[in-house]
Amino acid sequence: MPYRTERDVLGKVKIDSSSYYGSETKRAIDNFPVSGITVSPDFIHYYALIKKAAAKANLKSGKLSQERASAIIKAAEEVASGKFADQFPVDVFQAGAGTSTNMNLNEVIANRAIELLGGRKGDYKKVHPNDHVNMSQSTNDTYHAAMRVAANATMRRNLIPALKALAATFQKKAAEFRNVVKIGRTHLQDAVPITLGDEMSGYYGAIEYAIEGLEQSLAQLSELPLGGTAVGTGINISKDYKANVIRELSAITRIKFKPARHMYATMQQEYAELAASNAIKTAAITLGKIANDIRLLGSGPRAGLNELILPPVQPGSSIMPGKINPSMAEMLNMVCFEVYGNACTIEQACSGGQLELNVFMPIIAFDMLYSIKILSNAVNAFNSRCARGIKANTKAINANLERNLSLATALSPYIGYAKAADIAAKAYREGKTVKEVCLAEGIMPKQELDRILNPKNLV
Repeated sequence: MPYRTERDVLGKVKIDSSSYYGSETKRAIDNFPVSGITVSPDFIHYYALIKKAAAKANLKSGKLSQERASAIIKAAEEVASGKFADQFPVDVFQAGAGTSTNMNLNEVIANRAIELLGGRKGDYKKVHPNDHVNMSQSTNDTYHAAMRVAANATMRRNLIPALKALAATFQKKAAEFRNVVKIGRTHLQDAVPITLGDEMSGYYGAIEYAIEGLEQSLAQLSELPLGGTAVGTGINISKDYKANVIRELSAITRIKFKPARHMYATMQQEYAELAASNAIKTAAITLGKIANDIRLLGSGPRAGLNELILPPVQPGSSIMPGKINPSMAEMLNMVCFEVYGNACTIEQACSGGQLELNVFMPIIAFDMLYSIKILSNAVNAFNSRCARGIKANTKAINANLERNLSLATALSPYIGYAKAADIAAKAYREGKTVKEVCLAEGIMPKQELDRILNPKNLV
């Protein structure tokens, strides 16, 4: 295979001549054959946009020539478009802080810029990965910024819209089922009546709260440490670089970013990432509870609650003919479990930093973006393949409601708690309804019982 030889501080490195990456990427490939999982394409996309914004800022300050800046900007745009997706093979589990990924970007962009200027890959006199593509930057501030930009953008673009769509579905279901009175349940035991619409409105409201939590986390994710370079001091940057790079990035992404209020805290801590991860986890916990409810309410069809009819999407058993499972809710549950695990990893990584830097940014970035991706996709699938098609099984709902012993609660203001409890217990022992026991004991006239025990009057 044809190859070129590059030299770095550790010596010579042979690289496939067709590769756009250079020596540091090749060393990372050799050093970290861990999972076979590479850095998220979304992360590479937004990191490339940071390189583009940096080149524009360095051009404006006069540190970068027009020729080099134009080539770097064009190359960064191509990387952001996904054109060189196969040139980012570094494993997620790599050297701390993400230096390998930053240099992977620097090398690919440099070598593509060299080509655009008519040179050959590896001719770093034309465009150098460190001196030109990485100008005014460090892995420590740019990787940190890329995490925040990617999480901010993908939550805005994918997760929040998916949750809003699901919330809207449950809002419609709340209206559709507003007159369907059913038995309520607490402790998995029969409780006073509720409407199926009220139950669905609870799901709608819970998702709205989860969305609010995500939107609140965007404020901290919008503060970027760009210009802090290695430890927050801003060594090797021009006076106007920090403001310019933020301005350029905001224009490129169409998201309003701003410089970190507390640069050293932002470099040392992952507070914004932790807050965002917790908001994502909270959304997953909310969705997991809803999925559990849907599975319970749809259980059966003969021996379960059977109050909801869920859209059948696929056969449920390889041995039991005709069995249909709540497959979409089960899928959503499993995705939520994965998000919980990712959040735990992020918490541990956030607590693991030392002194001026948390070196565990690569796993924080990957797990956060992975959670956003799978939760967004799962919510969209669950919404389209399950939630929108939910129907009420009114026959089962009415049968359950008629046998509800907790209707005795409505009698308490008239005959007292103790007497109402006796009636409920007797109805259970004798297999009768509360109304039947009341009529047998002459508690009050039938007309009055019909009014007091009418489930529609109790909701």
